[in-house]
Amino acid sequence: MRKLVLLGGGYGNMRILLRLLPNNLPLDTEIILIDRTPFHSMKTEFYALAAGTASDHEVRVAFPESDRLTMVHGEIEKINMDENCVVMENGDCIEYDDLVIGLGCEDKYHSVPGADEFTYSIQTIGKTRETFKTLLGLPSGAVVGVVGAGLSGIELASELRESRQDLQIKLFDRSPRILRDFPERLSNFVKKWFDKNNVEVIPSSNITKVEPNLLYNHEDTIPVDAVVWTAGIQPVKVVRELGLESDSSGRIVINQYHQIPNHENVYVVGDCAALPMAPSAQLAEEQAEQIVKVLSATWRNQPLPEQMPEIQLKGFLGSLGKKQGFAYLADRTVTGRIARLMKSGVLWMYKWHNG
Repeated sequence: MRKLVLLGGGYGNMRILLRLLPNNLPLDTEIILIDRTPFHSMKTEFYALAAGTASDHEVRVAFPESDRLTMVHGEIEKINMDENCVVMENGDCIEYDDLVIGLGCEDKYHSVPGADEFTYSIQTIGKTRETFKTLLGLPSGAVVGVVGAGLSGIELASELRESRQDLQIKLFDRSPRILRDFPERLSNFVKKWFDKNNVEVIPSSNITKVEPNLLYNHEDTIPVDAVVWTAGIQPVKVVRELGLESDSSGRIVINQYHQIPNHENVYVVGDCAALPMAPSAQLAEEQAEQIVKVLSATWRNQPLPEQMPEIQLKGFLGSLGKKQGFAYLADRTVTGRIARLMKSGVLWMYKWHNG
């Protein structure tokens, strides 16, 4: 049997599974999915799990069931592309004919001393659970610092405000204004929500050091009881150790077919892939759609198109608690209750189609 091995059960590989199973996989091919958990985690909703407004069950869905899908749970030690083998932490070697690397990302600390040791994360469901336990256990009046005012930081800070009205929340934004690369109307709406709900936004921040219960912003020291880091990502260690050509963020350079040059049976999807757009669940799913087409053509010995179509993203949706939100779709800005309903609808549809 030909083996298609999928590393990671994130948005990209989940879409590949749903497109190939049950009827679009050649009879001589089986799929092996390697992931540390037995379910697909909806990483875009981890902010709600960390804040305590969503349960563990609400941010995950089951993988599809099929007698042609084998699940392997565990940690990956090494990817050996010369021998077409994935080495597991327990020593097992899983061979492949085709491989899709979709292992996602981890926090990037930008060499800030103490950031790795003294901050919490929402990059994996396991780390998010630990973050929830810490935030839930804080006493009334405690100070929580959220470092990084991208989409994850904004959603976490706003959701935590709704969950814990008694906490002091400080959101550190490296830019002079929130979401500076998007229309000012969007930035102003988010900033006004934070002002109204007593979340302190600290613009033009530069966190230079983290100590227990202390943040260094430029030359200032800020007492904190807990810090959540949302200020950048990088591919996971096992991908960085491949030693392949990468971009400035460490993401692997791929060709137009999402393959690694000189290893055309190895594909990269999601946060590990170097693409012109910022990593997102939507981007991973669009990549996956193209990877399925390339795999199907390859399995049928059909020629690949001379030029793959350009990936077009629809925009993004963000929440500010359970009642307000913001969106940037087709160069248009949507804010308020409508944007929040749109995000809730997209989440419901995702669970319906995937569950």
